[in-house]
Amino acid sequence: MTITESDITEDLIRDLLREQCPDLAELPLELGALGWDNQVWRLGDGLAVRLPWATRSADALLRKEHTWVPSLAPRLPLPVPVPQRLGEPCERFPRPWLVTTWVPGEPADRAPATRPAEAADTLAAFLTALHRPAPDGAPTGRDRGGPLADAAEFFTRALASATDLGLIHDPAAVRAVWEDAAAAPDWAGPRLWLHGDLHPANILTTNGTFCGVIDFGDLFAGDPAFDLAAAWILLPDGVVDRFHQAYRPGPDTAALRRARGWAVLRALSCLRIGDAGVHGRPGGKPSWGPPARASLRRLTASAEQ
Repeated sequence: MTITESDITEDLIRDLLREQCPDLAELPLELGALGWDNQVWRLGDGLAVRLPWATRSADALLRKEHTWVPSLAPRLPLPVPVPQRLGEPCERFPRPWLVTTWVPGEPADRAPATRPAEAADTLAAFLTALHRPAPDGAPTGRDRGGPLADAAEFFTRALASATDLGLIHDPAAVRAVWEDAAAAPDWAGPRLWLHGDLHPANILTTNGTFCGVIDFGDLFAGDPAFDLAAAWILLPDGVVDRFHQAYRPGPDTAALRRARGWAVLRALSCLRIGDAGVHGRPGGKPSWGPPARASLRRLTASAEQ
């Protein structure tokens, strides 16, 4: 069921809380963000309510977060939204919903990191802590984190679409980065925990550096190169190498090549979503365009060195 923005109101949320979490029902409540999958409402000083509204997949993603994130959060060096309660579908709202901890900060698509070295070290420390072997039964990444060759058709369509829309000025340079990445050896190590959706709207900043990571709905286990791609779109110019040096264990050449391919795919997706004329779905924002363009500029420039 797809729910419109106007369907979710303060009165609705308070009714849900009174029915399923009565001890929280009278805390102050205000809209925090309209995301791609969920609306986020701040609840009191330290909690948030997340309700799916724009995609059919959001229900399963919320349940996945409720299952796995509480065991991962204690080892992570940045705050993340930790599920506290799982709300079940009911007559008033026929979808699951979550109460999580509130993570303060400004999304990096609106407030990019401006302290390059500190941001690189912080991101590396977070991913070093997260990228540990996942247990049997950990979720898979669907179309993410497997062999890059499996994403060749998507890359071709995305590049053609972005080029036709005038969003790519040198498609041959972008294709060269992709082809080198797709030719790299596949990941042969254990399945590691991955965030799975590290774009600028899911990273929070304060005072010029990263202060939190949100939205673990795409959490899965697979090739760490998928998350390492985030350095190209999240970090300021000139510090991707520092990030690679700070991340442990140091990625090998094949992993760095695969990460560049996943970064190209991420940038193309964010570029199209960021174009105000085509994003189409709630959550697509013009603020996603600039970091995507910067990422492609960095990737193609590095290929020429």
